[in-house]
Amino acid sequence: MRTLIALVLASIPVVADDSDQVKRLREAAAVFSEIMAAPDKGIPRDLIERARCIVIVPGLKKGAFVFGAQYGRGFLSCRSKTAAWSAPGSVRVEGGSFGFQIGGLESDVILLVMNQRGADKLLSSQFTLGALGEVAGGPVGRQMTAQTDARMRAQILSWSRARGIFAGLSLQGATLRQDLSDNEALYGKRLKNRAIVTEGVPPPSAAQPLLALLRAYPFKKST
Repeated sequence: MRTLIALVLASIPVVADDSDQVKRLREAAAVFSEIMAAPDKGIPRDLIERARCIVIVPGLKKGAFVFGAQYGRGFLSCRSKTAAWSAPGSVRVEGGSFGFQIGGLESDVILLVMNQRGADKLLSSQFTLGALGEVAGGPVGRQMTAQTDARMRAQILSWSRARGIFAGLSLQGATLRQDLSDNEALYGKRLKNRAIVTEGVPPPSAAQPLLALLRAYPFKKST
């Protein structure tokens, strides 16, 4: 796995296009590879292999002064009809909370969508993470598995990495929406994320490093 990560990351700088979207795809690949390469600190492999979709948001920004706020842009990939990872669709994460808060934080966020119902919500134009039991902080560590009742009930598992600390995260109240303008920049058309995932849209060359990493986690049906 470490050899694969090294080869994939080595290929990232050769992409000629330096648009914001391409840079963000590189960052998403780097975030995922670094998290999964951390000894005993990554997302359990069993969970990724059972997931229907993954969302990676590098550098989700949080700031607060009386009103809290969070904002980030990233990508999703879902299992296609053949169970292979799809070309990436662009997403925005937006949300807020009210309370006396001062300070700011930037973190990398990863979401795993664990069932088809959650995938259908993710592929809608937008939805809000907030239903009871819908989202749970994901477990950390190679020895953890997807077998506990709590994790199997949650449609979405979430993690964050900030200041070198990687842990489960609750994103209750955050809104995920598809980003048609970023999709247009990557694909030349204002494609919806559902079309990218379900219609076999070829991925842009800039997405290959990320998809190469994801292919190391083939789909495993829940038993």
